[in-house]
Amino acid sequence: MKIAYSWLKDYVSVDLSAEETARWLTDGGLEVEGVEAYESVRGGLQGLVVGEVLTCEAHPDSDHLHLTTVNVGEAQPLNIVCGAPNVAAGQKVIVATIGTVLYNGDEAFTIKKSKIRGAESAGMICAEDEIGIGSSHDGIMVLPPDTPVGMPAADYFKIHRDTVLEIGLTPNRADATSHIGVARDLAAMLSVRGDSKSAAAPNVQLKYPSVDGFKASAALSPVSVEVADTALCPRYSGVSLKNVKIAPSPDWLRDRLQSVGIRPINNVVDVTNYVMMETGQPLHAFDRRHIKGNKIVVRTAKSGETIVTLDGVKRELQPTHLMICNAEQPMCIAGVFGGEEAGVHDDTTAIFLESAYFNPVSVRKTARAHSLNTDASFRYERGADPNITLYALRRAALLLSEVAGAEAEGAVVDVYPQPILPVEIDFNLPRMQALIGHAVSVSETIQILSALEMRVEKISDEQLRVKVPTNKPDVTREADLTEEVLRIYGYNRIETAGQLSYAPNAKKSRGDEQVQKRVSDMLSDNGFIEIMNNSLCKQADVEELGGFDGVVALANPLSQELNVLRPSLLFGGLASMAFNLNHKQNNLRFYEFGRSYARSLEAAADAPVAKRFAETQHLSLWLTGLEEAEHWRVQPSRQSDFYSLKKAVHQVLKSQRLLGEEVKLKTEEAQLPGLQYGLQYSINGKRLVSFGEVDAKWLRRFDLKQPVFYADFDWDVLLGCRSTKPVVYREIAKFPAVKRDLALLVDRMVTFQQLEAAARQAEKGLLKEIRLFDVYEGKNLPADKKSYAISFTLQDADKTLTDKQIEKAMEKIFNSLKQQTGAELR
Repeated sequence: MKIAYSWLKDYVSVDLSAEETARWLTDGGLEVEGVEAYESVRGGLQGLVVGEVLTCEAHPDSDHLHLTTVNVGEAQPLNIVCGAPNVAAGQKVIVATIGTVLYNGDEAFTIKKSKIRGAESAGMICAEDEIGIGSSHDGIMVLPPDTPVGMPAADYFKIHRDTVLEIGLTPNRADATSHIGVARDLAAMLSVRGDSKSAAAPNVQLKYPSVDGFKASAALSPVSVEVADTALCPRYSGVSLKNVKIAPSPDWLRDRLQSVGIRPINNVVDVTNYVMMETGQPLHAFDRRHIKGNKIVVRTAKSGETIVTLDGVKRELQPTHLMICNAEQPMCIAGVFGGEEAGVHDDTTAIFLESAYFNPVSVRKTARAHSLNTDASFRYERGADPNITLYALRRAALLLSEVAGAEAEGAVVDVYPQPILPVEIDFNLPRMQALIGHAVSVSETIQILSALEMRVEKISDEQLRVKVPTNKPDVTREADLTEEVLRIYGYNRIETAGQLSYAPNAKKSRGDEQVQKRVSDMLSDNGFIEIMNNSLCKQADVEELGGFDGVVALANPLSQELNVLRPSLLFGGLASMAFNLNHKQNNLRFYEFGRSYARSLEAAADAPVAKRFAETQHLSLWLTGLEEAEHWRVQPSRQSDFYSLKKAVHQVLKSQRLLGEEVKLKTEEAQLPGLQYGLQYSINGKRLVSFGEVDAKWLRRFDLKQPVFYADFDWDVLLGCRSTKPVVYREIAKFPAVKRDLALLVDRMVTFQQLEAAARQAEKGLLKEIRLFDVYEGKNLPADKKSYAISFTLQDADKTLTDKQIEKAMEKIFNSLKQQTGAELR
């Protein structure tokens, strides 16, 4: 949110620079993210001066150029070549001198001394569009004859300069969505705080613009108001104005709006925006010609109703959307966006000015449904002040009287059946000091709360009763008051102890965090990069790709792009891959620790949350591109494939001792959504990991044009099954190992896993390792057969194996393979 420094000073008298003010605000919880200079014309017209054309002659080598001499107040006049058709001797003009920078949109160019058709030119006589004052390019600007020569153009055009503070406003600070709200915090800090650089200034007070001059007649308003749903619109105030003259706003009003990023439109709309930025209360003006029946009805939309909004878009309305209607049809989406027909037009002469309070949740849902984020919805969503509507209305009416000649017609309308009262909180001071960890005196606490416009009643030395104004909807508890006191008192004034203590979480007794760190380090050491994605994804992606039941949809999504909780980490990982591949990073290895979410389809709607929803912790891996970066000394690197991923999966399992003879992993075909093929390892009946190649349908959805390989670990299962026994180290065997190879002919449906299981069952003592090194199908083999070449490693830890022992062991292994799988020697 932008705050103009000169505008801020209208409400609090400070003798601080903009940078010092930014430091104070940041220290008080309103973080200033940037301090920028603002000029109403880009460049501030630096280098531009008023000149007088002394002579003007036709260029001898051109039919449209002129040779001029121009007095700019220096010792010698400037020779300038000018192509404007209206240039003439005796004119007062704007001259860009050598070195001046002029802007054309985002482009800039510098005026240099040059020769044009052989004639020297030492400057430029400017048209209004060339210096950013207007849009005309019919000719140069001609100023009044009495304009002083040499006068800076910035002084002539009264260029508005300011400093703008960019505040990173958090959602809970509804009270600071305006210049007055920010000034309130600044005044409070300056009035109660002193430090080594600044003394407290108790006389600093927040100044509200007076609205005493507003007068409304006792007659009935020509426009009546009916609020059909007071839950969604607790308060609706308004006033009718006549004799309105629509025109451009005066410079001061235009300059202030432009300085905070609001485009001026006309005097009526500009005043509503000005008061919104001043007070935080959004306003809306309706052309009374379009208030049919002279009646405003605040109601929800009817089924099938539509409205064309100010941006020219026809929008379909839902029965939950609150609308401002006339007697027949909607005129405005309440708190969000105005309608095109009932808005202010150039020929408008009478308006109805609205100042209302709408339910924040209703405004937020409606704005998201239409993908709108306006200045009004920004404030209503956070919780506007229901008790400032009349003040803002009177303030705007007075300004419209000043800039548009408006006059009040009839009485002010104020529909407020159930007034929203200030929250009362009993404030225990010892508990406050315990939370802060620092003693703040009773008198200083009362001074701080009073400076924030809270009414304080002292009950005892340890207890206060505080009435919190309705401009602070986030302050509802004792802890909230403590935060208010602390931020005005100053976070930096709280001394920290010289020693910090840490109590380990007893729930982490299994060392789960250490396991995750070790696996993370191992993956990073092997070329993987950790990513962290949003736990939200697009519902359209989930529905299009399918495979997931019980997807958890958000009741109030911030956007239609992120409206469901991710049912798998695959969504975010593929999006990250697409982003990097689009930036020419073609060889990628990612991993992520994160949660997926699901809704139980069997649980009743009133069941506990833990029964209705499930969160599962995962570790996911992604591979694509080359296994290694290209290098001139290395043979061309091969592409990552299923076996590259399998190697990484096994590394993770080995690191937790979940791979080996002692671990009974069941291997089967993966059934994970998003994989076109792959394997799945299970342990004790629970899925441990699934891995394989990502389905082409998923790749197309994320615009990925190269294969991607994905592995998904159920991290909770891994933590529950990993070995916690101490590692036992054995002496390396002193006796040599022996290798024997078999070429086996088997049916095509026989897997290596079956062969390995049969071999280990036959020889448990001497068989140490089994390795598959070749698979063959095709020529010279029957159509339903394939060949496996397998290496068997035998070893005895106590003695050297004899040929007889080796042959006996291999015979046992082969007989087992033959009996269980039908294997034959080739």
